[in-house]
This record gives sequence, structure tokens and C-alpha cells, in this order.
Amino acid sequence: MNPDGVGSQFLSVQTKAAAPRLFGPLNPPMDGWAGRRVWVVGASSGIGAELARTLLARGARVAVSARRAEALREAVGAGGLAPAEILPLDVTDAAAVAAACESLRARWGGIDLVLWVAGTYQAMRAQDFELEAARRMLDTNLNAVFGGLASILPMLLAQGSGGLALVSSVAGYSGLPHALVYGPTKAALINLAESLYLDLRPAGIGVYLVNPGYVDTPATATNAYPMPALITAQQAAEATLAGIEAGRFEIHYPKRFTGWLKFARLLPYRLYFALVHKVTGL
Repeated sequence: MNPDGVGSQFLSVQTKAAAPRLFGPLNPPMDGWAGRRVWVVGASSGIGAELARTLLARGARVAVSARRAEALREAVGAGGLAPAEILPLDVTDAAAVAAACESLRARWGGIDLVLWVAGTYQAMRAQDFELEAARRMLDTNLNAVFGGLASILPMLLAQGSGGLALVSSVAGYSGLPHALVYGPTKAALINLAESLYLDLRPAGIGVYLVNPGYVDTPATATNAYPMPALITAQQAAEATLAGIEAGRFEIHYPKRFTGWLKFARLLPYRLYFALVHKVTGL
């Protein structure tokens, strides 16, 4: 049901290509963002904030969520952009996510795309393992996603349309230094997105897996090691939206970096471990 008519073109496009295809885009391509109803979860800084601003500039109806309302207002309140819906919440609070989801559904008549960007990062190696930090990353990066799915999936399935994008990381491809906990949480999201695609795409719902490389954000600013092929959050947002527009399942960038990581994970472990040691010097 779509009583206000907003996003109806996207809804109809979504239901035309319900079954996965052997060739061509894995999700239905789309031709613009004007009028799309998009909820960005984790939008107070970094990629999430840039996604929200870019979507607003392209005419989408945007709702943004993160813990701090003031940070959300600062992220999307400048530059003469159309106002965004500000829905502050803690992503680890499944009840708060459910309330926000229901509020948007009632207000908008549905949601065309949920961009789940929320996550936290702390570089960690075995020599400096911290259980509490590990638990925080597990709660925010993984457990919170399942809490969100508890309300997002019923809504999307009831619509029979719309889409869900999960922002993971190339750190989930294979084990890497400094990613002792962060990497496994992102590996789990990759697996989750693959499973969701198999279940949801035949039901008319798009699923997008976003795997960024190094992006200049407040989180990566804490890294005390060189970050190859570092890109800006704006570049990451534009690449993400371009991938969704093209109907891709996996959206990874920058290719000059992610391509090498994809190749490396195909190597036998003896060669993979030797390559990582050589490249990182660790």
C-alpha cells in the first residue's frame, strides 16, 4: 500500500524482476532518486552522513538515525537541502529501531530503501585484545543488524517491494591484521547479505551488499598505519548509490584496492599469509 503515491515507480520496478537471473543485474536498476523514501541508519558522520546529504540533494525523502540528534541535525541541516526526518536512536535497542520503522511506515506509507550503515571500529590485534571493546563491536556491527531486521523484514515483505543495503567492509573478505574483531563482524554481514538475497529477491525485494575499502572517516582517522587507496566519504557515497542504481548485489570500492583483496582470498593459505606479511610488514 502506498497512499501518498511517493516512490510508486520504484515499487513497480521492484516487482518486475522478482526472481534472480543468471545474467544481467542481480537487482532491478533504477533511474533516479527523486521521491524515493530512504532511511539511512547510522547517518551522523562518515559514509552515512554523506549518503544522506547526497540523497537529499538528489530529491529523495530521507530519514536519518543515529544516537545523537544534534549530530544528525548537523550532518543534514546545511547547504540549503530539503529537511530530513530526524529519528535519533541507539541501533542496539531493537525496540527503538522498531518504533522508528513503524513511525516512518505510518508517515510515508512504506520505505523504498533502508541503508544500514551503522557500525563501530577499533583496530585490534591478538596482542592487545580487549573483551569489552570486542563486545561493543559485536553488539553494534552484528547483533544490532539482527535487531533491526526484526522490524525491517516484516515491513518489506508486507510491501513486497523496496530494498535493503547492508554496509559491510572488505575486512570481511579474509583475516587481516588490526581487524581481529571488526573483520569477523563484517564477514558475518557478507554471509548475512548473501542469505537475505536468496530469500528476499524472489519476493520482490532488492538486497545490496556494500564493501568499502579504506574511507576517510572519524573511525579510520584512529588508524596508526598507512591506508592504501584511501578515498573520501563523499566518493564512497557516490559509489554506493551508483551501484544501487545499476542494480548490483555487491558494491565494492575503490576497485584498484578491492580487486587485489578479492584475488588474495582465492589464494591457498600459505600464499595468502605470505602475501599479507609482505604487504603489511607485520
